[in-house]
Amino acid sequence: MPTNFAMFTDTHTHLTHPALFFRLPQIIAQARAAQVSQFIVPTAEHADWAHALALLGQPEIRAIALGIHPWHAEQASDSVLHELAQHLAQQPALLVGEIGLDFYDKTEPPARRAAQIQAFQAQLALAQQYRRPIILHNLRATAAIVQAIQSAKFTQGGIAHAFSGSLEEAQLLIRHGFKIGIGSLLLNPRAKKARIAAQQLPLDTLLLETDSPFGQPEKQNTPANVLRVAQIVAELRGMTLDELAGACEQNLVGLLER
Repeated sequence: MPTNFAMFTDTHTHLTHPALFFRLPQIIAQARAAQVSQFIVPTAEHADWAHALALLGQPEIRAIALGIHPWHAEQASDSVLHELAQHLAQQPALLVGEIGLDFYDKTEPPARRAAQIQAFQAQLALAQQYRRPIILHNLRATAAIVQAIQSAKFTQGGIAHAFSGSLEEAQLLIRHGFKIGIGSLLLNPRAKKARIAAQQLPLDTLLLETDSPFGQPEKQNTPANVLRVAQIVAELRGMTLDELAGACEQNLVGLLER
């Protein structure tokens, strides 16, 4: 059962999305009532950046991340990358993300996949230059992501968001400095890999998230669902919510303040 002491951070919620942004006070109040008190806000498109930057300084916002999602790789122009560099130079707490690779569509044209890789490499280089962790999107692309990380000599780590891969893939990312984001996929009883990761990965590698307003449960995902994710993780690991909240907080502090 929930206690009065366990408070969680949703380490991946798209608060700039219209489904959340235009009722933000209500979303934050609902989350706090569900023991979710702080948020990390990634961006997916250049158009999201201004709204995200407007959230800086609000007490509930743990961090924001600016980036171009692989679905929008064509937006990673020289001018947009230059703007990202300027923001990173001016805002020392900014993260870079949501960036990465998405190889889910096996029929994707080679030119489109090449654009994804180019956008990821460019943003990874900026994250390394300004020594910022990244929020990583990885869908069936672990090998290519690790290759890019190694080629860029990227050492800042980050959060492997909405992890859905194998334990071996998780360990590979952990060795490159990443925490593993356990998200609302866990609310799907058929998500066996996510449950195995939540149960068996080292506790000091885990963070919790929702990916709201996307993900499970469809059409109603909000940051408040971190509590539901936490309850499942705590049950799988045989620990209390307080213990899990404390461990996740320690993991997040270690990532953001190193």
